[in-house]
Amino acid sequence: MSKPRRRKQKKQVKPELKLRQFAATELSDQLAAQPSAADLPRFMVDTVAGAYAPTDAQLMIEGFGAAATRPVTLRANTLKATAEDIAAALDAAGIAHRPVAWYPDAFILPEAQVSDLWDLDIYRDGKIYLQSLSSMMPPLVLGVQAGEDILDMCAAPGGKTTQIAALTQGKAHLTACEMSIPRAEKLESNLHRQGAKNVPVMRIDARELDEFFRFDRILLDAPCTGTGTVVSGNEKSLRGLTEQLLGKCARSQRALLDRAMGALKPGGTLVYSTCSILPQENEDALQEALDKHMDCELIPLDGTPSESEARRAQAAGEEPRIESNALTEAIAAGQVSAIANGLPGTLTIPPSRDFEGFYIALIRKRS
Repeated sequence: MSKPRRRKQKKQVKPELKLRQFAATELSDQLAAQPSAADLPRFMVDTVAGAYAPTDAQLMIEGFGAAATRPVTLRANTLKATAEDIAAALDAAGIAHRPVAWYPDAFILPEAQVSDLWDLDIYRDGKIYLQSLSSMMPPLVLGVQAGEDILDMCAAPGGKTTQIAALTQGKAHLTACEMSIPRAEKLESNLHRQGAKNVPVMRIDARELDEFFRFDRILLDAPCTGTGTVVSGNEKSLRGLTEQLLGKCARSQRALLDRAMGALKPGGTLVYSTCSILPQENEDALQEALDKHMDCELIPLDGTPSESEARRAQAAGEEPRIESNALTEAIAAGQVSAIANGLPGTLTIPPSRDFEGFYIALIRKRS
C-alpha cells in the first residue's frame, strides 16, 4: 500500500518582509508618476525604490530632471598650465567661470556651451580637459603619489588617466588598460594631446591581466549601465538601458574586481567606481569581492575607521586614524552630497544639477 503524499507547504513570507515589499512597490509607483521619471525604464525606478530611503530615492529621481541644466565643467591640465593660466584665458574669452571649492584645478562654466571652447588655444593645446565633476572624484580618493606603480584598469577615453598623470606630474609609473582597439586609440590620442608621456597602453581585457603584475594603486572605473548619467527627456542617455545590460555589466564588474584585488601589492589601495546608481553594480558587487578576498578590507569614506584600524587603535589606546581626502573633506563641508547605500563606508553621489550619479569605494590590501 503506497504512502499518502505529503502536501508541499507554501513557504511563509515574514510579515516584516511583506511590509517592506509593499512599501517599496508603493514608493516605486509614486516615483514612476514623477515627471522626471516619465521615460525611465520601470526596472530602474523599482531598483531605486528598493535600494534607497524614500527621501533619497525621491532625490535621485528629481536629479535626473535637474541634469538637463547641468553646466559645462573642466579641469586644468597641470602638466601644461596652471589653474590661474586657465582662469585668465577664460576671462580673455569672456567666458564666465567659477572654481570648484574642493578641487582648485577644476572650473564650472555656468553659461557656456562646449562649442564655446573649441576655438580656444587652451582647448586645442590640451591645457584643459572637459570632464564631469563626479568623474574627477575617484583619482582624488585614490591618493596617487610620484614613484608609485599605478594601473587604470578600464582607462578609455582617458579623463581619469590624464588626471592621474597630472596629479603625479608625470612622475609615477602609470599603466593604462583598454580592450577595445578604437577606444585604445582614442585613449592614446588624449594622452598625447594632454602631454602625459611614458604611459603604456595595454590593449587587453583587464579581466585577463597576467598574474605577475602588481600595483601600489589601482583605479577600476568599471564599464557600467551609466544610470547615473541619465538625463530625463534625453533619449540618447537611455539608449540600450535594459535589465539584460545590467546583468551583463554586473557579471563583468565582479570579474574585474576579482582581478583588481589580486593585482594589488600588500598595502596597496584600489578605488572602485561606476557612473551607476544601481546596487547590483556597486555595493553588491563589491561585497562579493570582499567576501572572496579576505586579505582586502574596505576603507570607509564616511568618517569612520576601518576594522583593522579600529582594532589597532583600541589595542594601542589611541584615537583611530580616519581616511581623509579632498572628497571626504568636501562632504564634511557640505560641498558634495552623498546618500546612504547598502554598504556603509562607500559613497553614492546622487545625480543633481552639478553632479552625475556616481559610486565610489576605497579598498586596501592588508600588509
